Parts: sequence; structure tokens; C-alpha cells
Amino acid sequence: MSQNLTGAGWKKRDDDGFVGLVGPFWARSGPSGEMLHGFLAEDRHVNLLGVVQGGMLMTFADRALGLAAWHAAGDKPCTTVQFNMNFTAGAQIGSFIEITPRVVRATRSLIFLEGSLMSGETELATAQGLWKVVWRGNATNT
Repeated sequence: MSQNLTGAGWKKRDDDGFVGLVGPFWARSGPSGEMLHGFLAEDRHVNLLGVVQGGMLMTFADRALGLAAWHAAGDKPCTTVQFNMNFTAGAQIGSFIEITPRVVRATRSLIFLEGSLMSGETELATAQGLWKVVWRGNATNT
């Protein structure tokens, strides 16, 4: 599957931290220059109902929206302040799941984002959140 993703313009985003345990996640530019993010749902992502664990979808959405927040903040670090997710359908193991983050509003210190997790034409969940721009490398600033 990774050869198909690479052929379609997706680039694997390696991560040595927590995301490295559940990924890899993939990214590519969309037709209008927007950044799309995706991951392949594997057997290790399954929950007791036989679909992708909701926590996996939340981790994926938080990372994708968080990266968009950093970009919207001029590549300054951002930290998640608030995150909501509404599940609308089960994600099947073996499916490729995508999200295209959308900046709703950006101020000097806060970035508001949203996005829909999709598997093909099926909406799996919607995510909304608020990210705080971290100034001078201080993650505890207010």
C-alpha cells in the first residue's frame, strides 16, 4: 500500500515520539495548496467492535490540526488547548483515512481549526479545536 501512497504524492512523516508508535502518518499537498493528512488503518488500530479505535482517530486528528496550527502561526510551536471530536461512522480496518485541516480563525496567540475525517466519500468524524501559540519556547505561557 505504501507504494500506492507514494505514487499518489503522499509522503510518509516519520516520528520518533508517541505518533511513531501508532503511525506512520502521511501528508501531501492538495489541489489548492492545502495540506492533506492520512493514515492506513491497520489491525493494531482495531477496537473491540472490529473498527478503528476512536482514540486512534483522535490522535491522528490532533496531530494533523496541530501541524496546521503551527503553519498558521508562522511555524511557531503551538499546543492543544481544547479539542472536540464527534464520531459519525466506524472506520474500517484496511481503509485509508484522511483529513484536510481548515483554519477557522487565527489571532496572534490562538488558532481555531476544524476538519472532517474521511474514508473515501464516508465522513467518519468531525474535529474542532483551539491551539495556543507558544512564544519564546515557554509551553506554560499564558
